[in-house]
Amino acid sequence: MRSSYLFTSESVSEGHPDKVADQISDAIVDLFLSKDPEARVACETLTTTNRVVLAGEIRGQGIMDREGNWAPGIRDEIEHAVRQTVKRIGYEQAGFHWDRLDFANHLHPQSAHIAQGVDASGNKDEGAGDQGIMFGFACDETPDLMPATLDYSHKILERMAADRHAGRAPFLEPDAKSQVTLRFENGKPVAATVVVVSTQHKKGYDEGENEAELHAYVKRVIADVLPAELLSDETVYHINPTGSFEIGGPEGDAGITGRKIIVDTYGGAAPHGGGAFSGKDPTKVDRSAAYAARYLAKNIVAAGLARRCTIQLAYAIGVSEPLSLYVDTHGTGTVGDDVIETAIGRIGKLGRLTPRGIRTHLGLNKPIYSATAAYGHFGRKAEGDLFPWEKTDLVDDLKAALAEVAVPA
Repeated sequence: MRSSYLFTSESVSEGHPDKVADQISDAIVDLFLSKDPEARVACETLTTTNRVVLAGEIRGQGIMDREGNWAPGIRDEIEHAVRQTVKRIGYEQAGFHWDRLDFANHLHPQSAHIAQGVDASGNKDEGAGDQGIMFGFACDETPDLMPATLDYSHKILERMAADRHAGRAPFLEPDAKSQVTLRFENGKPVAATVVVVSTQHKKGYDEGENEAELHAYVKRVIADVLPAELLSDETVYHINPTGSFEIGGPEGDAGITGRKIIVDTYGGAAPHGGGAFSGKDPTKVDRSAAYAARYLAKNIVAAGLARRCTIQLAYAIGVSEPLSLYVDTHGTGTVGDDVIETAIGRIGKLGRLTPRGIRTHLGLNKPIYSATAAYGHFGRKAEGDLFPWEKTDLVDDLKAALAEVAVPA
Protein backbone atom coordinates (compact mmCIF):
# COMPACT_ATOMS: atom_id res chain seq x y z
CA MET A 1 0.00 0.00 0.00
CA ARG A 2 1.26 3.48 -0.86
CA SER A 3 2.12 5.61 2.16
CA SER A 4 0.60 8.82 0.74
CA TYR A 5 -2.29 9.10 -1.72
CA LEU A 6 -5.65 10.70 -2.52
CA PHE A 7 -8.86 8.66 -2.65
CA THR A 8 -12.40 9.71 -3.58
CA SER A 9 -15.88 8.24 -3.13
CA GLU A 10 -19.31 9.58 -4.10
CA SER A 11 -22.84 9.17 -2.84
CA VAL A 12 -26.27 10.10 -4.17
CA SER A 13 -29.39 11.11 -2.28
CA GLU A 14 -32.71 9.32 -1.92
CA GLY A 15 -34.04 11.65 -4.62
CA HIS A 16 -31.50 10.66 -7.26
CA PRO A 17 -33.41 8.92 -10.09
CA ASP A 18 -31.50 5.64 -9.72
CA LYS A 19 -32.09 5.67 -5.98
CA VAL A 20 -35.78 6.38 -6.49
CA ALA A 21 -35.83 3.22 -8.60
CA ASP A 22 -33.95 1.24 -5.91
CA GLN A 23 -36.34 2.38 -3.20
CA ILE A 24 -39.40 1.45 -5.25
CA SER A 25 -37.96 -2.00 -6.00
CA ASP A 26 -37.23 -2.61 -2.33
CA ALA A 27 -40.67 -1.34 -1.32
CA ILE A 28 -42.06 -4.12 -3.53
CA VAL A 29 -39.72 -6.66 -1.91
CA ASP A 30 -40.95 -5.59 1.53
CA LEU A 31 -44.60 -5.70 0.45
CA PHE A 32 -44.23 -9.24 -0.86
CA LEU A 33 -42.17 -10.55 2.08
CA SER A 34 -44.81 -9.15 4.45
CA LYS A 35 -47.30 -11.44 2.75
CA ASP A 36 -45.05 -14.48 2.21
CA PRO A 37 -41.59 -14.73 3.85
CA GLU A 38 -40.68 -17.27 1.15
CA ALA A 39 -41.71 -14.99 -1.72
CA ARG A 40 -39.47 -14.91 -4.76
CA VAL A 41 -38.86 -11.39 -6.04
CA ALA A 42 -36.70 -9.90 -8.77
CA CYS A 43 -38.24 -6.46 -9.30
CA GLU A 44 -36.68 -3.89 -11.63
CA THR A 45 -37.88 -0.29 -11.75
CA LEU A 46 -37.55 2.39 -14.42
CA THR A 47 -38.24 6.00 -13.51
CA THR A 48 -38.48 8.88 -15.97
CA THR A 49 -40.53 12.05 -16.43
CA ASN A 50 -43.81 11.39 -14.58
CA ARG A 51 -43.57 7.66 -15.22
CA VAL A 52 -42.69 4.53 -13.22
CA VAL A 53 -42.46 1.09 -14.82
CA LEU A 54 -42.02 -2.22 -12.97
CA ALA A 55 -40.74 -5.43 -14.55
CA GLY A 56 -39.36 -8.72 -13.27
CA GLU A 57 -40.11 -12.18 -11.93
CA ILE A 58 -42.15 -12.90 -8.81
CA ARG A 59 -43.94 -15.70 -6.99
CA GLY A 60 -45.54 -16.03 -3.57
CA GLN A 61 -48.59 -16.83 -1.50
CA GLY A 62 -51.06 -13.96 -1.58
CA ILE A 63 -49.18 -12.38 -4.49
CA MET A 64 -49.01 -14.41 -7.70
CA ASP A 65 -49.17 -18.11 -8.45
CA ARG A 66 -47.00 -20.05 -10.91
CA GLU A 67 -49.52 -19.47 -13.70
CA GLY A 68 -49.36 -15.69 -13.31
CA ASN A 69 -52.69 -15.17 -11.57
CA TRP A 70 -52.68 -12.17 -9.23
CA ALA A 71 -54.12 -12.46 -5.72
CA PRO A 72 -57.16 -10.21 -5.18
CA GLY A 73 -56.25 -6.59 -4.50
CA ILE A 74 -52.49 -7.04 -4.77
CA ARG A 75 -52.06 -4.93 -7.90
CA ASP A 76 -53.65 -1.96 -6.13
CA GLU A 77 -51.33 -2.53 -3.17
CA ILE A 78 -48.33 -2.52 -5.49
CA GLU A 79 -49.32 0.78 -7.06
CA HIS A 80 -50.00 2.27 -3.62
CA ALA A 81 -46.53 1.20 -2.42
CA VAL A 82 -44.94 2.82 -5.47
CA ARG A 83 -46.75 6.12 -5.05
CA GLN A 84 -46.16 6.26 -1.29
CA THR A 85 -42.44 5.68 -1.82
CA VAL A 86 -42.25 8.61 -4.24
CA LYS A 87 -44.31 10.74 -1.83
CA ARG A 88 -42.05 9.88 1.12
CA ILE A 89 -38.99 10.95 -0.86
CA GLY A 90 -40.71 14.26 -1.50
CA TYR A 91 -41.50 14.45 -5.20
CA GLU A 92 -44.42 16.76 -5.87
CA GLN A 93 -42.97 18.48 -8.94
CA ALA A 94 -44.52 19.13 -12.32
CA GLY A 95 -42.15 16.67 -13.97
CA PHE A 96 -42.41 13.97 -11.30
CA HIS A 97 -45.32 13.86 -8.88
CA TRP A 98 -46.32 10.92 -6.71
CA ASP A 99 -50.03 11.39 -7.35
CA ARG A 100 -49.91 12.22 -11.07
CA LEU A 101 -47.22 9.95 -12.48
CA ASP A 102 -48.19 7.22 -14.94
CA PHE A 103 -47.64 3.73 -13.54
CA ALA A 104 -47.18 0.44 -15.41
CA ASN A 105 -46.79 -3.00 -13.80
CA HIS A 106 -45.14 -5.69 -15.95
CA LEU A 107 -44.20 -8.15 -13.19
CA HIS A 108 -44.67 -11.79 -14.24
CA PRO A 109 -44.23 -15.32 -12.80
CA GLN A 110 -40.78 -16.59 -11.88
CA SER A 111 -39.26 -18.96 -14.42
CA ALA A 112 -40.08 -22.58 -13.58
CA HIS A 113 -36.51 -23.53 -14.52
CA ILE A 114 -35.07 -21.10 -11.99
CA ALA A 115 -37.55 -22.28 -9.37
CA GLN A 116 -36.56 -25.92 -9.75
CA GLY A 117 -32.92 -25.04 -9.06
CA VAL A 118 -33.56 -22.72 -6.14
CA ASP A 119 -36.39 -24.41 -4.24
CA ALA A 120 -35.63 -27.13 -1.72
CA SER A 121 -37.09 -30.54 -2.58
CA GLY A 122 -36.57 -34.04 -1.21
CA ASN A 123 -32.97 -34.32 -0.02
CA LYS A 124 -31.95 -31.23 -1.98
CA ASP A 125 -31.34 -28.07 0.04
CA GLU A 126 -32.33 -24.66 -1.26
CA GLY A 127 -29.89 -23.59 -3.95
CA ALA A 128 -28.43 -20.21 -4.77
CA GLY A 129 -30.69 -18.02 -6.89
CA ASP A 130 -27.93 -17.34 -9.40
CA GLN A 131 -24.25 -17.86 -10.05
CA GLY A 132 -21.80 -15.09 -9.22
CA ILE A 133 -19.18 -13.64 -6.93
CA MET A 134 -19.86 -11.43 -3.91
CA PHE A 135 -17.53 -9.29 -1.84
CA GLY A 136 -17.58 -7.91 1.68
CA PHE A 137 -15.21 -5.35 3.18
CA ALA A 138 -14.41 -3.57 6.42
CA CYS A 139 -11.67 -1.24 7.59
CA ASP A 140 -10.86 0.80 10.67
CA GLU A 141 -11.03 4.26 9.04
CA THR A 142 -14.33 5.14 10.79
CA PRO A 143 -16.27 3.88 13.83
CA ASP A 144 -18.68 2.22 11.37
CA LEU A 145 -15.70 0.25 9.99
CA MET A 146 -16.31 1.74 6.56
CA PRO A 147 -14.14 3.62 4.06
CA ALA A 148 -14.05 7.22 5.29
CA THR A 149 -14.60 8.81 1.88
CA LEU A 150 -17.88 6.95 1.37
CA ASP A 151 -19.02 7.22 4.98
CA TYR A 152 -18.76 11.02 4.92
CA SER A 153 -20.31 11.26 1.44
CA HIS A 154 -23.36 9.33 2.67
CA LYS A 155 -23.70 11.30 5.88
CA ILE A 156 -23.61 14.69 4.13
CA LEU A 157 -26.60 13.76 1.98
CA GLU A 158 -28.43 11.96 4.77
CA ARG A 159 -28.18 15.10 6.93
CA MET A 160 -29.38 17.32 4.08
CA ALA A 161 -32.38 15.05 3.46
CA ALA A 162 -33.26 15.10 7.16
CA ASP A 163 -33.12 18.91 7.15
CA ARG A 164 -35.28 19.05 4.01
CA HIS A 165 -37.93 16.76 5.47
CA ALA A 166 -37.93 18.69 8.76
CA GLY A 167 -38.32 22.04 7.02
CA ARG A 168 -34.92 23.30 8.22
CA ALA A 169 -33.68 23.69 4.63
CA PRO A 170 -36.81 24.59 2.62
CA PHE A 171 -34.74 25.60 -0.42
CA LEU A 172 -33.63 21.98 -1.02
CA GLU A 173 -35.28 19.55 -3.44
CA PRO A 174 -34.82 15.76 -3.29
CA ASP A 175 -32.08 15.11 -5.90
CA ALA A 176 -28.45 15.51 -4.76
CA LYS A 177 -24.96 14.09 -5.10
CA SER A 178 -21.84 14.34 -2.95
CA GLN A 179 -18.18 13.45 -3.36
CA VAL A 180 -15.35 13.49 -0.83
CA THR A 181 -11.62 13.33 -1.58
CA LEU A 182 -9.29 12.59 1.33
CA ARG A 183 -5.52 12.52 1.61
CA PHE A 184 -4.24 9.37 3.30
CA GLU A 185 -0.92 8.94 5.08
CA ASN A 186 0.11 5.43 6.09
CA GLY A 187 -3.42 4.19 5.48
CA LYS A 188 -5.14 6.84 7.64
CA PRO A 189 -7.17 9.84 6.42
CA VAL A 190 -5.40 13.07 7.37
CA ALA A 191 -7.04 15.82 5.26
CA ALA A 192 -10.08 16.56 3.14
CA THR A 193 -8.72 18.06 -0.06
CA VAL A 194 -11.97 18.45 -2.05
CA VAL A 195 -15.67 18.16 -1.20
CA VAL A 196 -18.29 18.29 -3.96
CA VAL A 197 -22.04 18.72 -3.34
CA SER A 198 -24.59 19.20 -6.10
CA THR A 199 -28.13 19.64 -4.81
CA GLN A 200 -31.41 20.30 -6.54
CA HIS A 201 -32.90 23.54 -5.25
CA LYS A 202 -35.96 25.77 -5.36
CA LYS A 203 -36.22 28.35 -8.10
CA GLY A 204 -34.02 31.38 -7.53
CA TYR A 205 -31.37 29.71 -5.38
CA ASP A 206 -28.74 29.90 -8.12
CA GLU A 207 -27.91 33.58 -7.76
CA GLY A 208 -27.45 36.42 -5.29
CA GLU A 209 -28.24 36.14 -1.60
CA ASN A 210 -30.24 32.95 -2.07
CA GLU A 211 -27.29 31.19 -3.66
CA ALA A 212 -25.03 32.42 -0.86
CA GLU A 213 -27.49 31.03 1.71
CA LEU A 214 -27.51 27.62 0.03
CA HIS A 215 -23.69 27.53 -0.18
CA ALA A 216 -23.31 28.54 3.45
CA TYR A 217 -25.80 25.86 4.52
CA VAL A 218 -23.97 23.11 2.62
CA LYS A 219 -20.62 24.15 4.14
CA ARG A 220 -22.15 23.98 7.62
CA VAL A 221 -23.37 20.43 6.94
CA ILE A 222 -19.93 19.41 5.71
CA ALA A 223 -18.34 20.91 8.83
CA ASP A 224 -20.79 19.01 11.04
CA VAL A 225 -20.17 15.68 9.29
CA LEU A 226 -16.43 15.62 8.69
CA PRO A 227 -14.04 15.59 11.65
CA ALA A 228 -12.72 19.10 12.21
CA GLU A 229 -9.11 17.97 11.90
CA LEU A 230 -9.70 16.94 8.27
CA LEU A 231 -10.92 20.41 7.19
CA SER A 232 -8.70 23.42 6.67
CA ASP A 233 -8.33 26.62 4.67
CA GLU A 234 -6.86 24.44 1.92
CA THR A 235 -10.02 22.33 1.52
CA VAL A 236 -11.64 23.06 -1.83
CA TYR A 237 -15.45 23.16 -2.05
CA HIS A 238 -17.45 22.69 -5.25
CA ILE A 239 -21.11 23.43 -4.46
CA ASN A 240 -23.49 23.21 -7.41
CA PRO A 241 -20.58 23.72 -9.83
CA THR A 242 -22.90 23.84 -12.88
CA GLY A 243 -24.51 26.97 -11.44
CA SER A 244 -28.17 25.86 -11.50
CA PHE A 245 -29.84 22.59 -10.47
CA GLU A 246 -33.59 23.16 -10.59
CA ILE A 247 -34.51 20.28 -12.91
CA GLY A 248 -33.63 17.00 -11.23
CA GLY A 249 -34.81 13.56 -10.27
CA PRO A 250 -36.49 11.37 -12.88
CA GLU A 251 -37.51 14.47 -14.83
CA GLY A 252 -33.88 15.38 -15.36
CA ASP A 253 -32.51 11.87 -15.93
CA ALA A 254 -34.00 8.39 -16.14
CA GLY A 255 -33.39 6.06 -13.19
CA ILE A 256 -32.96 2.29 -13.16
CA THR A 257 -32.63 -0.20 -10.30
CA GLY A 258 -29.08 -1.29 -9.59
CA ARG A 259 -27.05 1.44 -11.28
CA LYS A 260 -25.49 2.71 -8.05
CA ILE A 261 -23.91 -0.50 -6.78
CA ILE A 262 -20.61 1.16 -5.83
CA VAL A 263 -22.51 3.80 -3.83
CA ASP A 264 -24.42 0.93 -2.21
CA THR A 265 -21.26 -0.87 -1.09
CA TYR A 266 -17.78 0.56 -0.46
CA GLY A 267 -17.34 3.58 -2.70
CA GLY A 268 -14.69 1.92 -4.83
CA ALA A 269 -12.44 1.07 -1.87
CA ALA A 270 -13.15 -2.64 -2.32
CA PRO A 271 -14.19 -4.95 -5.18
CA HIS A 272 -17.82 -5.50 -6.16
CA GLY A 273 -19.11 -8.68 -7.73
CA GLY A 274 -21.36 -6.87 -10.18
CA GLY A 275 -24.80 -7.89 -8.93
CA ALA A 276 -27.23 -5.29 -7.63
CA PHE A 277 -29.02 -5.70 -4.29
CA SER A 278 -32.29 -3.80 -4.49
CA GLY A 279 -35.40 -5.54 -5.75
CA LYS A 280 -34.22 -9.03 -4.81
CA ASP A 281 -35.44 -11.44 -2.16
CA PRO A 282 -32.76 -13.06 0.06
CA THR A 283 -32.55 -16.32 -1.92
CA LYS A 284 -30.64 -14.18 -4.42
CA VAL A 285 -27.04 -14.47 -3.25
CA ASP A 286 -26.18 -11.22 -5.02
CA ARG A 287 -27.86 -9.71 -1.98
CA SER A 288 -27.72 -12.17 0.90
CA ALA A 289 -24.16 -13.43 0.35
CA ALA A 290 -22.88 -9.86 -0.05
CA TYR A 291 -24.47 -9.11 3.31
CA ALA A 292 -22.86 -12.22 4.80
CA ALA A 293 -19.47 -11.24 3.40
CA ARG A 294 -19.75 -7.77 4.98
CA TYR A 295 -20.84 -9.39 8.25
CA LEU A 296 -17.75 -11.60 8.27
CA ALA A 297 -15.34 -8.83 7.26
CA LYS A 298 -16.74 -6.42 9.84
CA ASN A 299 -16.49 -8.97 12.64
CA ILE A 300 -12.91 -9.81 11.67
CA VAL A 301 -11.92 -6.14 11.95
CA ALA A 302 -14.02 -5.64 15.10
CA ALA A 303 -12.27 -8.62 16.69
CA GLY A 304 -8.90 -6.94 16.14
CA LEU A 305 -7.79 -9.65 13.72
CA ALA A 306 -7.06 -7.09 10.98
CA ARG A 307 -7.33 -3.37 10.17
CA ARG A 308 -8.65 -4.08 6.67
CA CYS A 309 -10.42 -7.17 5.39
CA THR A 310 -11.91 -8.26 2.08
CA ILE A 311 -14.05 -11.41 1.79
CA GLN A 312 -15.05 -13.08 -1.47
CA LEU A 313 -17.74 -15.75 -1.86
CA ALA A 314 -18.75 -17.56 -5.05
CA TYR A 315 -21.91 -19.53 -5.88
CA ALA A 316 -23.50 -21.55 -8.68
CA ILE A 317 -27.22 -21.37 -9.41
CA GLY A 318 -29.10 -24.22 -7.78
CA VAL A 319 -26.09 -25.25 -5.64
CA SER A 320 -26.43 -24.64 -1.92
CA GLU A 321 -22.86 -24.35 -0.61
CA PRO A 322 -20.41 -21.68 -1.78
CA LEU A 323 -17.83 -22.74 -4.33
CA SER A 324 -15.11 -20.73 -2.64
CA LEU A 325 -14.29 -18.54 0.34
CA TYR A 326 -11.39 -16.07 0.13
CA VAL A 327 -10.03 -13.84 2.88
CA ASP A 328 -7.55 -11.00 2.30
CA THR A 329 -6.46 -8.83 5.23
CA HIS A 330 -4.14 -6.77 3.02
CA GLY A 331 -1.10 -7.43 5.20
CA THR A 332 -2.81 -6.10 8.33
CA GLY A 333 -3.86 -9.44 9.85
CA THR A 334 -2.69 -10.77 13.21
CA VAL A 335 -2.99 -14.35 11.94
CA GLY A 336 -2.74 -15.84 8.48
CA ASP A 337 -5.59 -15.29 6.05
CA ASP A 338 -5.79 -19.04 5.46
CA VAL A 339 -6.22 -19.55 9.21
CA ILE A 340 -9.15 -17.11 9.25
CA GLU A 341 -10.71 -18.99 6.31
CA THR A 342 -10.47 -22.24 8.28
CA ALA A 343 -11.93 -20.61 11.38
CA ILE A 344 -14.93 -19.27 9.44
CA GLY A 345 -15.66 -22.80 8.25
CA ARG A 346 -15.88 -23.97 11.86
CA ILE A 347 -18.60 -21.51 12.92
CA GLY A 348 -21.68 -23.71 12.79
CA LYS A 349 -24.25 -20.93 13.24
CA LEU A 350 -23.42 -19.65 9.74
CA GLY A 351 -24.94 -22.80 8.23
CA ARG A 352 -21.95 -23.38 5.90
CA LEU A 353 -22.84 -20.06 4.23
CA THR A 354 -25.64 -21.65 2.22
CA PRO A 355 -28.44 -19.32 1.12
CA ARG A 356 -30.73 -20.85 3.72
CA GLY A 357 -28.01 -20.71 6.40
CA ILE A 358 -27.32 -17.02 5.71
CA ARG A 359 -30.91 -15.88 5.67
CA THR A 360 -31.80 -17.95 8.74
CA HIS A 361 -28.89 -16.67 10.84
CA LEU A 362 -29.30 -13.04 9.79
CA GLY A 363 -33.12 -13.10 9.73
CA LEU A 364 -33.38 -11.89 6.15
CA ASN A 365 -36.88 -13.15 5.29
CA LYS A 366 -38.49 -10.03 6.69
CA PRO A 367 -39.65 -6.72 5.17
CA ILE A 368 -36.45 -4.88 6.10
CA TYR A 369 -35.12 -3.71 2.76
CA SER A 370 -36.62 -0.29 2.07
CA ALA A 371 -34.26 1.15 4.67
CA THR A 372 -31.25 -0.16 2.75
CA ALA A 373 -32.05 1.50 -0.57
CA ALA A 374 -30.53 4.94 0.13
CA TYR A 375 -27.32 6.02 1.88
CA GLY A 376 -25.66 2.61 1.64
CA HIS A 377 -26.36 -0.96 2.63
CA PHE A 378 -23.32 -1.01 4.93
CA GLY A 379 -22.03 1.10 7.77
CA ARG A 380 -25.57 1.51 9.10
CA LYS A 381 -26.86 0.99 12.63
CA ALA A 382 -28.15 -2.49 13.44
CA GLU A 383 -31.44 -1.78 15.20
CA GLY A 384 -34.26 -4.25 15.71
CA ASP A 385 -34.63 -6.31 12.56
CA LEU A 386 -32.80 -3.75 10.42
CA PHE A 387 -29.23 -4.19 9.15
CA PRO A 388 -28.48 -7.44 11.03
CA TRP A 389 -25.30 -7.90 8.95
CA GLU A 390 -23.87 -4.84 10.72
CA LYS A 391 -23.84 -6.58 14.11
CA THR A 392 -20.50 -7.57 15.63
CA ASP A 393 -21.92 -10.54 17.49
CA LEU A 394 -19.59 -12.99 15.72
CA VAL A 395 -16.42 -11.73 17.42
CA ASP A 396 -16.38 -14.34 20.19
CA ASP A 397 -17.17 -17.16 17.76
CA LEU A 398 -14.28 -16.11 15.53
CA LYS A 399 -11.87 -15.96 18.45
CA ALA A 400 -12.99 -19.37 19.71
CA ALA A 401 -12.59 -20.93 16.27
CA LEU A 402 -9.18 -19.32 15.84
CA ALA A 403 -8.06 -20.67 19.20
CA GLU A 404 -8.44 -24.15 17.70
CA VAL A 405 -6.60 -23.54 14.45
CA ALA A 406 -4.50 -20.33 14.66
CA VAL A 407 -0.86 -20.40 13.70
CA PRO A 408 1.27 -17.23 13.82
CA ALA A 409 1.28 -15.45 10.43
